[in-house]
Amino acid sequence: MVWCTKYRKAILHGHVDEYVKLLISKIADDHGIKILEIETDQDHIHMLIDCKPQHYLPNIIKAFKGTSARFLFLKYPELKKELWGGHLWNPSYFVSTVSEHTESQIVDYIQSQKKN
Repeated sequence: MVWCTKYRKAILHGHVDEYVKLLISKIADDHGIKILEIETDQDHIHMLIDCKPQHYLPNIIKAFKGTSARFLFLKYPELKKELWGGHLWNPSYFVSTVSEHTESQIVDYIQSQKKN
């Protein structure tokens, strides 16, 4: 899964970066989803998850984006000033399935996000 901040604003750093990862981990636990890998790079999040076929991906994305935005704005109200319209995340996202043959490549790619 990949999604970006609104206007590709580089706001995911420092305490905001740490807090968004904590929030997303909590949301995943609440929905019975296992996060295999997660990393941010200033303006976007990459995640590799393991979920059941019964999970409806648009609802999962909605939970991750909606809940994290609400709590981030509460803890860091200054983010609203940087994101003129008051929306934290861009409405679009990317989701793809991963096979056992490509999983290690995806993990390596996600882990390299802050290095590039």
